[in-house]
Amino acid sequence: MDAAAARDFFIALAEEVGLDIDQFTSELDGGTYAEYVSGSEQEAAALGLPGTPSAIVNGQIVAGESLPRDFDAWEAFVKDEIKLKELAARQYKSAPEMVINPDARYLAHVEMASGGKFTIELLPKSAPLTVNSFVFLAKNGWFDNITFHRVIPGFVAQTGDPSGTGRGGPGYYIPNEIDKSLSHDEKGVVAMANAGPNTNGSQWYITYGDVSQLDGNYTIFGKVIEGMDVVEAITPRDPSRNPTAPAGDTISRITIEEILP
Repeated sequence: MDAAAARDFFIALAEEVGLDIDQFTSELDGGTYAEYVSGSEQEAAALGLPGTPSAIVNGQIVAGESLPRDFDAWEAFVKDEIKLKELAARQYKSAPEMVINPDARYLAHVEMASGGKFTIELLPKSAPLTVNSFVFLAKNGWFDNITFHRVIPGFVAQTGDPSGTGRGGPGYYIPNEIDKSLSHDEKGVVAMANAGPNTNGSQWYITYGDVSQLDGNYTIFGKVIEGMDVVEAITPRDPSRNPTAPAGDTISRITIEEILP
């Protein structure tokens, strides 16, 4: 594009977005911002930006088609980053010490903000580290006012992240605990979400049916024994399809009942 064509293009663009065309044309022809633009170009080159569009996201250069064009997507991303930064103040430096009794029976009573309730029987013999962590987090209010941020009918309802972004955790990881006698082959199975082997944090999910394809990769640590109808009534939400969807249904609190042998 030659200089005359570029001038016509930018003037037409300015008119399209409602700028004062006379002022815009005068400042364009007079080079009012030429020095500023040149300085910005040199700064971008020094940063290693390859062209337009480009951005630096969390210290990483992202360019071209990898960048979203939708403002709502950027707004959602920035809000998520703020939530994750705020969550950092609540995180722990390490996993809790083992305090549960593997021979005891543990029930997690989940109260929804909607008024519904359901109960999870935890499985300390199958997944002692996971149950210990879950009990610790519940007793310390980690799950209070938390949302089900990912709810896929026929698959799972996922929660456990106070930031609601699907990327938050307690600041520590616990290893997978795979009991081969257990399976995701029915609704109401409770297991840990993860981003790969031994990256379990605080996010967990409840199955809505037979999803046994998950067996072997995710720690099963409980089963819904009461109130499955409440679980099935949780509002569907798929952030991968709609990142700006309203926040998911909220858990008011989780209380732990220990029944000694």
